Amino acid sequence: MSDVQLSTEQIDVLLRAAVAAPSMHNTQPWRFEVNGHVIDVYLDGSRTLPAEDPTGRAMRIAAGTATFNLRCAAAALGYGTWLGLAPEAEEPDLLARIVVEPSSTPDQQLRDLYTEIPRRHTSRDPIRTAPLDQETRIDLVRAALAEGAELTWLSAEQIETVVDMFLDTDLREIGDWRRSAERAHWVGGNRSDDGIPSSALGPRASSYRTAFRDMGTRPADRTRTQATFEQHPNLAVLSTEHDEPADQVAAGIALERVLLTATRVGVAASFLNQPLEYEDLRQEVQRTTGKAGFADMVIRFGHARPEASTPRRPIEDFVRPTPPPE
Repeated sequence: MSDVQLSTEQIDVLLRAAVAAPSMHNTQPWRFEVNGHVIDVYLDGSRTLPAEDPTGRAMRIAAGTATFNLRCAAAALGYGTWLGLAPEAEEPDLLARIVVEPSSTPDQQLRDLYTEIPRRHTSRDPIRTAPLDQETRIDLVRAALAEGAELTWLSAEQIETVVDMFLDTDLREIGDWRRSAERAHWVGGNRSDDGIPSSALGPRASSYRTAFRDMGTRPADRTRTQATFEQHPNLAVLSTEHDEPADQVAAGIALERVLLTATRVGVAASFLNQPLEYEDLRQEVQRTTGKAGFADMVIRFGHARPEASTPRRPIEDFVRPTPPPE
């Protein structure tokens, strides 16, 4: 075992990168335990979404995105990392263990992606309708493959099928007060440390059938400026071969590599995961790709620079006390 001890300043760099990761409704459902050169990533059970994410899949994906950012920050500090997913079967909330060690050859790709972490934001605005060039699409596919996931670009016909599922989910949500109440708890209004403030919701779509999810929950949110969203969006599905908790964390790791790779070339992303919140529609999304596996994310890509970002809690809120030695 390495006897390296991370300094307070290094831990701050690592955790600030981790908590900049995306999460459903910006719940930031992570806690970190630092013990010497080992960082454990835990699910914070107080920040889950039982109505919209009853299995915890979205929260585990979020933990994966934070884990990838930690690896990038470690590389930027000159360290290498070893990673274990779901390392302790008796601790289901322990989702990842990252061992940080000195390295003479830190991963240059991770170092480069580290610089994109503060620039990556979810775009909820209309984006240019020009299709992404083939090289960019291939780069994003490779980014997913590098972390054991698959990114499938949807054809025009497949996009139409998935957009129809958005309408299906809208109908299913009508009258679902549990979902409405949960979303209102995390979305809208003025927020300084978590959730999605009204200022980050973006404009409302001027037409109903579009690849856009209006997250507005309050009367004032419904008076936002309207805008025309693209009718032929660039959509891709991120999927994994299996669907165990560790696979869902791995999906989050792959997702963040994809998002940071996209940010580096000026491509923004947003998430259209509402069909994935219903298991039958989730299976249908995967069938639409024509491939085996389990759909984890539906991602909309385009050339844009998000102007609004969501807030983050203070770093000390995320630190889980280290247990005393036995």
